[in-house]
Amino acid sequence: MKRSTNRILTTHVGSLIRPPKLLEFARAQQSGAAVDQKNYEECLKDSVAEVIQQQAHAGIDIVNDGEFGKSTSWALYALKRVSGFELRPIKAGGTNPFARGADRERFKEFYAELEGGNERTWSNVTANEAVCVAPVKYTGIAELQHDIDHLKAGLQGVKVEEAFLPVAAPSSAIPDRKNEYYKNDEELVVALAEALRTEYRAIVDAGFLLQVDDARAAVTYDRMVPPGSFEDYYRWVGRHVEVLNHALEGIPEDRIRYHVCWGSWPGPHTTDVPLRKIVDLILKVRAGAYLIEAANPRHEHEWRVWKDVKLPDGKILAPGVVSHGTNVVEHPELVAERIVRFANLVGRENVIASTDCGFSQEQFNRRVHPTIMWAKLESMAEGARIASAELWGRAKAGA
Repeated sequence: MKRSTNRILTTHVGSLIRPPKLLEFARAQQSGAAVDQKNYEECLKDSVAEVIQQQAHAGIDIVNDGEFGKSTSWALYALKRVSGFELRPIKAGGTNPFARGADRERFKEFYAELEGGNERTWSNVTANEAVCVAPVKYTGIAELQHDIDHLKAGLQGVKVEEAFLPVAAPSSAIPDRKNEYYKNDEELVVALAEALRTEYRAIVDAGFLLQVDDARAAVTYDRMVPPGSFEDYYRWVGRHVEVLNHALEGIPEDRIRYHVCWGSWPGPHTTDVPLRKIVDLILKVRAGAYLIEAANPRHEHEWRVWKDVKLPDGKILAPGVVSHGTNVVEHPELVAERIVRFANLVGRENVIASTDCGFSQEQFNRRVHPTIMWAKLESMAEGARIASAELWGRAKAGA
């Protein structure tokens, strides 16, 4: 894993906004229309190559495929790569699991307005619930190989430092799943971890960095407390960290990035768990780099946590220094200021600039306009250059 040895490197969390030509195929697939598979594959390959070039042009050092190969959300895509689940419509009068939480309870009117039907609503898979009815096994090696092949092809002739592929953590994959097969939910999450291990290893074996996405680690606090206690939640996160580490066994830590955020939705987030209360569990994950949301106004103050918490030796902190959830483009000077704060606390060589979260949690649900997404990434890259000039001196910053 590359480090910021003579300048601040830049990356992002993974999900990028799909281009219109790729979305045309996605809409056709979702509606059940016949799709020419060869044309789709060519479009996907070309789209990945183009988005890699766009990332490099924007100044991003550590890039990915935009998650274009995932035909649904960053967490639900696993339904197409593991066996054992069936989708069932949410029963009349039932509660949509995606509409739960203390934040949503307090701000009902806001969320009703925010998530009213529009051209960018989530895929209809969210109107269903996933129920485990058989053994969970990994079945997605062909889809994963397509992702790997497209990323390798797209990187040809493009000057970047490294590339990564994101995968959901066991606690986050297929969220709000129901269990009708295993003895208990503990057995189900362990089986899911065993299945996802295949994907984790294949990515690293292909020569890419593995990014484990785990929004549920922090978000579950909002879902659980109340009626549960913080202690209940802390035990839940601790157990899922153990399960994740089990799934990562045998993979070198310096090939793993671990991403934690408080959910991508652009809401008030008044009931988020403070970073200080879970940072010890985050740092127990066997990863070489930790990507932690740090730019949005509910969490930006938490850079101070690193005054008291020591980043383990050899690890990298990749804080979010631009937000995915607002159309306001952060000024490069502000980005630089954020980077320098972290560098002064954990060491400049241990910091990589990143985004808070993905810009498009699934193909039809984007958080900002595409042109603004690229402006944010460009601003982050410029901010990293300004910070590098301050941290290393101007001569080395352009190296």
